Amino acid sequence: MSKVSYYSAEGLKKLRDEVDQLRDVERPKASNAIAEARDKGDLSENAEYDAAKEAQGMLEMRIAKMEEVLANARLIDESQLDLSKVLVHSKVKIKNQNNGMEMVYKLVAQSEADLKSGKISVDSPIGHGLLGKEVGEVAEIKVPNGVLKFEILEITRD
Repeated sequence: MSKVSYYSAEGLKKLRDEVDQLRDVERPKASNAIAEARDKGDLSENAEYDAAKEAQGMLEMRIAKMEEVLANARLIDESQLDLSKVLVHSKVKIKNQNNGMEMVYKLVAQSEADLKSGKISVDSPIGHGLLGKEVGEVAEIKVPNGVLKFEILEITRD
């Protein structure tokens, strides 16, 4: 059974655009590459044909995976979310108890995650560990190199 993921309007549009790009642009390109390779003669010794068929197979697999993600994507109404707890699409200001460093992250679906812009996946160890916490609570999160303790300083929405 597939997992439901929650997206912002922007994230869902980006996901749909990517699926459309794969279906409407990349798929015809792959078909054309196969046709061109087929026209070059003997298929038993045609490396271009084999490569084009393999690329098409990989593309079709990627399209199927993206369509599955899209089918299980849900638009989240951020106005209805509880501001007292960390949830998907919460912007959380946290303080690392080990070194005193403060950080701000927005918890998003896996495909929207982008650490450079401060968006972390709710499926990541830190994102998962922050879910459900309230301001003032300390989240103890197990990561590969030990346990990190983060104090929740502030929870907001965009």
